[in-house]
Amino acid sequence: MQNARTLPSPVKRDAGIREREVARPFVHVLADTSDKLSGVCSIVEDKFTVAGERLDADSKLSQQPFAFVIRAELRDVGTIAAIKKRAGKLAKAKKRIFLLDHTSHAVVSQAYALGATLVLPGPVNRVKLLAALSDPAEPSSASSGETAQSGNAVETAATAIASMFTSVTLSQPLDVDGAREAGRQIADRITQHGLSEWLTTVRRHHEGTYQHCLLVTGLAIDFGLSLGIGRPDLERLYTAAMFHDIGKARIPLAILDKPGRLDPEERAMIETHPAAGYDFLKGHDKISPEILDAVRHHHEYLDGSGYPDALCGESISDLVRILTISDIFAALIEHRRYKPTMPRLEAYNILCGMNGKLEKALVASFRQVALTR
Repeated sequence: MQNARTLPSPVKRDAGIREREVARPFVHVLADTSDKLSGVCSIVEDKFTVAGERLDADSKLSQQPFAFVIRAELRDVGTIAAIKKRAGKLAKAKKRIFLLDHTSHAVVSQAYALGATLVLPGPVNRVKLLAALSDPAEPSSASSGETAQSGNAVETAATAIASMFTSVTLSQPLDVDGAREAGRQIADRITQHGLSEWLTTVRRHHEGTYQHCLLVTGLAIDFGLSLGIGRPDLERLYTAAMFHDIGKARIPLAILDKPGRLDPEERAMIETHPAAGYDFLKGHDKISPEILDAVRHHHEYLDGSGYPDALCGESISDLVRILTISDIFAALIEHRRYKPTMPRLEAYNILCGMNGKLEKALVASFRQVALTR
């Protein structure tokens, strides 16, 4: 049985082909069956130098790829163990793309917990896979060290979020301390290097709900720093941001990641996530009442038009007001493959137009976070 697949040696080709081959980035494909391995390699080798291995074989390649593509059944304990054995090499690659046949939250969360930088669920799509490998551009070498450090903070936080979603999906114990520690690392990163670097790195590494949670947390932290809030309040803020969308683990991915407009039934399903998150968290003794309030009410508006409880005015806490602004702005500027990223000025102008819904003074204070910090 074939355990590895590599392109013919460029030494045996003419000079012109050899030059193009050497210039192409190196991608390592891992799969749990020969059919999966052959299928993915046949796609990737069109544009990249590719080597493939079965996960049940010993790793023999010494060259470090710029990207891993993994297609495997993540509900299998042996497969997960085989991927974990390669964790050291995986961590050094810029991209780690997991192709998943099953699209449950548990499987997607497992992929991120194993180090995925992007998950492509459903049937393998050649165009999406090649686009994911080709974009975005490599960071400049001058900033590669800083990018790597920031990427590590992103991966720590994404793993914590994946763990949270898995806990909800499988009704497992929740690692509150891990999520809080990830939030602290984000706060330290933004304090040292600013918000823009964090936003850029997150959008380079993640999509969908995970990207959104990371963006909200970064924005909320920078907003809190700009307002000069104390460390205890900042910790409450980033913990609330980390947990705010945990209820989305109860929402089908087909609705969460739908490219077009939601129909009324889908919208109603989405609007259950604050209460679902609150219900899951309320039994945990490490979750304070302030965090529970923020998780349940981050979609409430001052004019009473929000959900799930139609709160208004003074019934909405300062923590929730800060988190709501951060949440809306993050949703506007996040990167999705089916639409262009909205410029930050345009997104901020939308916030300014939400008269009566958001606290005007806080929106004004958010300007420097949105545009200059």
